[in-house]
Amino acid sequence: LCSVLLITVTMSFSPGPSGPLGLTTIQEQRERWERKRSRTAKELVQTEQRYCQQLELVTTYFVEILKAKGTLKQDIRESIFSSIKAIHSVNQSLLVHLENGYFGRGFDQFCPQLHHYNTYVDNIYNASKVLRIQLKKNKAFRRFKELQEARPEFNNHKLEDLLRLPIQRIDQYKHFLQDLTANTSPDNPEFQQISRAVTAVCMVSQRIHKNTQCHENHLQLCRVQKLLKGRKTKVLAAVLQFYAEENDYYPLHTDTVMLVKPVLVVNRNVSFEYLGLWYIREGWLKMVPPKGADAKPKMFFLFSDMLLQAKRCSPLDPTNGDKFAGQHAYPLQDCTVEKVFGHTKSQGGLLSLTFPKAKLLLMSSNQEDLNDWYESLSSAIRYTHTQTHTHTHTPLLC
Repeated sequence: LCSVLLITVTMSFSPGPSGPLGLTTIQEQRERWERKRSRTAKELVQTEQRYCQQLELVTTYFVEILKAKGTLKQDIRESIFSSIKAIHSVNQSLLVHLENGYFGRGFDQFCPQLHHYNTYVDNIYNASKVLRIQLKKNKAFRRFKELQEARPEFNNHKLEDLLRLPIQRIDQYKHFLQDLTANTSPDNPEFQQISRAVTAVCMVSQRIHKNTQCHENHLQLCRVQKLLKGRKTKVLAAVLQFYAEENDYYPLHTDTVMLVKPVLVVNRNVSFEYLGLWYIREGWLKMVPPKGADAKPKMFFLFSDMLLQAKRCSPLDPTNGDKFAGQHAYPLQDCTVEKVFGHTKSQGGLLSLTFPKAKLLLMSSNQEDLNDWYESLSSAIRYTHTQTHTHTHTPLLC
């Protein structure tokens, strides 16, 4: 993105037609760029002033006072507020440069301090969790928070909203800097400085996006875990046992592969997340038996490394009536998937999944659903093959 942007800008500032008319046109274009740059610069300064004021509310009325009062233990306080005090200090210095019109110099000094933002964005979900726990359990802190938020300076903003500001600000910086670069001549001394800032801020923005993906995956895995009958160790023991019977190991990424028996014996709290799984989708499909019996509906959960088959628990079960019982876990490492048509009377079709020691025929009467399953399975299988060859573990986007 940054390379494309720089090429576009350089081409935009290339000389145009010669002669009085051409010179006039170039001058008019430069004046338009300068007006756009001035508007962007003005908005950046104004929003930075407001941002620093809001950061100061957090550091003054929460971080410093909580430290002085001892309402929260140091580790809890640091878990909630992380590096926000350092961020406030760094942004105050940036604001001075911006107010004086030194945008290039300001961001040149600001970007090496972005590690404070990295620390903050990596902790944001943990901070939210710790804050919720303290508000639930710590009456003194809950009352303190209410009193501080009632101050007129807060303008009805909640602490939760203010703690999200550094995350939101990174995205704003990205757009401001891209606009500044697009409307700054490559001959301008600030062009290279602002261009470097675009690259640095984009990296933090990507980090935020990746963390968001990880958090959403965590929520999905927790949800699926709760849908399955029994304690998670029992469910996953069955999953791992299937891998043991089929492959003598569960075929995850090489940096997390362990023998099954030590995992089952030593780690009794293993979870889906521990296995490094990425949730993709779930849904009902009918299993076509090999000997011509009636197709039976089964619930399938598709992850990055495996397909989990489950059945609905009996509605008469007083504790598990709304849950599923895991039946089989099929590793995708050596799986192939094909579409099979012409075997259903209505719309839809069959998917044929072939594993080293098993074969599944899955039927759906919904053509769109069948296509979605085919694409998801194909993508997951390609991902598994990629991870096997590269020995890396990255989120599956599909």
